[in-house]
Amino acid sequence: MAHKNKSNWSPYTARRKGAGGGSSAGGGRPAEPKKASAGGYSQDGSRHKRSGETYSFGEADDRIYDVFRNHDFGDYPHAKRQQLTRFYQLLMANQNEQNFTRLLNIRDVAIKHFIDSLIVTRHVKLLFPLLDMGTGPGFPGIPLKIHFPDDKIILAEGVQRRVEFLKQVRESLDLRNLPIIGRNVNQEMFYPVNGVITRAVEDASNTLGNVLNCLQTGGDVVLMKGPNCTPEIQPALDKWGEYFKLKADIAYELPKSPHERRLLVFTKIKAAPLPDFEQLDLDWEKEFGAQTQ
Repeated sequence: MAHKNKSNWSPYTARRKGAGGGSSAGGGRPAEPKKASAGGYSQDGSRHKRSGETYSFGEADDRIYDVFRNHDFGDYPHAKRQQLTRFYQLLMANQNEQNFTRLLNIRDVAIKHFIDSLIVTRHVKLLFPLLDMGTGPGFPGIPLKIHFPDDKIILAEGVQRRVEFLKQVRESLDLRNLPIIGRNVNQEMFYPVNGVITRAVEDASNTLGNVLNCLQTGGDVVLMKGPNCTPEIQPALDKWGEYFKLKADIAYELPKSPHERRLLVFTKIKAAPLPDFEQLDLDWEKEFGAQTQ
């Protein structure tokens, strides 16, 4: 059942007022969450942003609901939004060590990660099984899996620490029918899917080439892009037009925000010939054989 709020009443504001301006009756959390240091170092020594806010589940859920309500997602189902809140908490709990995202403010996460992922479903019909290519810490795949709990979504990610995090999320949120593939997607991947989605920054032509052998004929590739992706379209069609056609080019904004987006949807129209597996083995042996002896 959807959690609706048709008035200006805010659960987060009510919670704060009920706490006497920030302190619970039992001397609980302060009015403003504590801030961690602005930066830190990940396990590999690289500089990154540290999670600076820690909210209880109830407060985080109230804040995300407020953001959803203010950006045309106020009728999003209550139970599913709570799963997104748990996902947010897992993301922030691992941020200091893993540096998964540049977005640390809960409002930014709710708009630029959650709504950004979910709004795709308002513009295109996704086909399943759906492969989220280069999902990173789970975008858009985890929000889409929460939205489509019964459909098969495959998460593909080549960075092992992210793969381990995705497995943690899958277990913590009890997400079913969610295979996780710990590798990059390329022409040597033959896992059959009817849809591919990605919001990676890879060029459209490269993406089409990489999914050539796993996407079934009639399937769609949905590319979540910024507004200036026009120069990518024709080169992609010039190279892969024998196998793909442009099905849709949809420009939109995230609701009640200045953030512009484009969806490029390519449909696979012809099966590609199978590669020469013997040559692939020879190429692999030439490149990696000496390292494994």
